[in-house]
Amino acid sequence: MWKWKKGIIVLLICSLFLSGCVAGKKVSNDDNRLKVVATVFAEYDFLRNIAGDKISLEMLMIPGADLHTFDPTPKDIMEVQEADLFVTIGGESDAWAEKIIESVDNQELQTVRLMECVDNVVEEELVEGMESEEEETEQEKEFDEHVWTSPSNAIQIVDSLCQKLCKMDSENTEFYQKNTKTYVEKLKKLDTSFQEVIENGVRREIVVADRFPFRYFADAYDLKYYAAFPGCSTQTGASAETIAFLIRKVEEDNIPVVFHMELSSELMCNTICDETGAKKAQLNAVHNISKQDFDKGIGYLELMEDNIEVLKQALN
Repeated sequence: MWKWKKGIIVLLICSLFLSGCVAGKKVSNDDNRLKVVATVFAEYDFLRNIAGDKISLEMLMIPGADLHTFDPTPKDIMEVQEADLFVTIGGESDAWAEKIIESVDNQELQTVRLMECVDNVVEEELVEGMESEEEETEQEKEFDEHVWTSPSNAIQIVDSLCQKLCKMDSENTEFYQKNTKTYVEKLKKLDTSFQEVIENGVRREIVVADRFPFRYFADAYDLKYYAAFPGCSTQTGASAETIAFLIRKVEEDNIPVVFHMELSSELMCNTICDETGAKKAQLNAVHNISKQDFDKGIGYLELMEDNIEVLKQALN
């Protein structure tokens, strides 16, 4: 799938250059703020908490869209062409961003990749009952890219973004550092709250009837998990064997809550809950957000606080 996507992106970029839309200098405007473009919501929300209105901030992902099926438009490419800073995940699901970085005519463009901001990245793993990709791929390591799902990782990412902004816009260093300090304190409290909920639970096991983009979260709090697919899987429909395994696991271990992630089909979760009597709940991976929540200004902290509440039910 990625090979044909790369071809489309190359054609888009070439057409823009040929039409003169993006060649040469950045489009001039009267806004002297740094222009920053983020690929996904987690990056966007971290940046707006650090920088507020001191930067001109855009997010390429449309609220409500799925990153794993996202294709950049000519307008998206122009946004990056005109940017001072481009923030990406640095993983396979936004590999199209690397192609854009290589191709745009903007020698001053700087980048931050979230996967380079944290101490450790881990490979995707297949746990018991989980389905692998249908198509066989080359024997390359595939790293889990959802690094922000762990609050401790989020702190590292926010610090890295602050440092980059301070280097690029030294006049606002004090503002960025003050906001970062305040936000990091909130992230530390979030981390403590998760620790307390998990330590006070009667189990350390969750079932997610969906993809599992929570590997860093599970590792941070020593949670055992069962799920249908790895975090970056493009599959959405599980086999009868996988569904039967998850039903059996819920029944055998008396799991009270079965999770699905945001902005995905809940059909598998509904089926398992119907069969077992478990309650259904959403566990937020914060890769994107609904249009309604985006318009309300809801962010990473609020979504993760929702996770705290549903985890209390799932672990007791």
